[in-house]
Amino acid sequence: MGVFTFVLRNSGGEWSGKQLSGDIEASASSTFELQRALVNSVLAVDRSGAVQSSFSTVSPSSAVFQVIVGGAVFAGGAVAAASAPAAGGAAPAAEAAPAEKKEEVEEEEDDDLGLSLFD
Repeated sequence: MGVFTFVLRNSGGEWSGKQLSGDIEASASSTFELQRALVNSVLAVDRSGAVQSSFSTVSPSSAVFQVIVGGAVFAGGAVAAASAPAAGGAAPAAEAAPAEKKEEVEEEEDDDLGLSLFD
């Protein structure tokens, strides 16, 4: 699993991104295009599994962008392994993901609060 963290800055309408601890750099006219360029640069270095990314604006002219390659993929509350299948074959995704538990939620009655939302 690889974690790549980038600091993004806007200068004169051009966005540039530099890896916090490494040599990967890119620039583009928008944050979206810069994120795509950085992900492609990361994939040129590490193709060990699924890709996740996170973008956080710090100020109007700076942001932090993180790309995670490999590890686990979180989708809909279920966890699926993102590594390559074993030599003996892969189990179907439905078997790999834990079953979601349905929780019963007790609804509070309006009388309990002493007021009603629908009056």
